Amino acid sequence: MKKIVTPLVLLVLLGFLPRAQAQGIAPEEAGKYIGKQQTVCGKVFKAFYATRAKGEPTLLDLGRSHLFTVLIWGEDRNKFEKPPETLYGGKQICVTGIIKNYRGRPEMIVRAPSQIKAEDPPR
Repeated sequence: MKKIVTPLVLLVLLGFLPRAQAQGIAPEEAGKYIGKQQTVCGKVFKAFYATRAKGEPTLLDLGRSHLFTVLIWGEDRNKFEKPPETLYGGKQICVTGIIKNYRGRPEMIVRAPSQIKAEDPPR
């Protein structure tokens, strides 16, 4: 009986591993992955479109203390069905791409909507 249970338990556990990895890392862990492709998941606590800044960036800050920033340049805003700050502000999202270091804080530049998945789909 023990030989049957062990492989069965192993198969069940292996079945859950891909889902756990697909969910990504928390914003506070992002700094450990500078220069690497990763998926970061967290709540957007601040979403801001800097119309007067060079490049007109949209910034989505994940985590209460702005632990991780998603940067969408103005030239890429028209790729989204609605303004990104409206689509994702206050939502739980997962964003996939290369994590970079900007002034000591981790960030990710997003060039396409396919890089961002919202927990509850945008309306």
